[in-house]
Amino acid sequence: MQALIDIPFEQLVKLVRQLPARQWIRLKEEVEQKPVSTSNLEAFLLSAPTFSEEQLDEIATTRKAMNQWRTK
Repeated sequence: MQALIDIPFEQLVKLVRQLPARQWIRLKEEVEQKPVSTSNLEAFLLSAPTFSEEQLDEIATTRKAMNQWRTK
């Protein structure tokens, strides 16, 4: 379960500055790591299927036919 909290940036900075030294170092290390969601998104996009040339030609042909039908 995740809880989302909307904290203004200034308040967040104020809270972080109150952290003890060890927690500050740990937080800094976590923040400096590459974000997981971005790498997951990138991996997903890179592994996604792509259209072949034949499929692209078929789509273009279909669009052309539909455009001719719509203009008549």
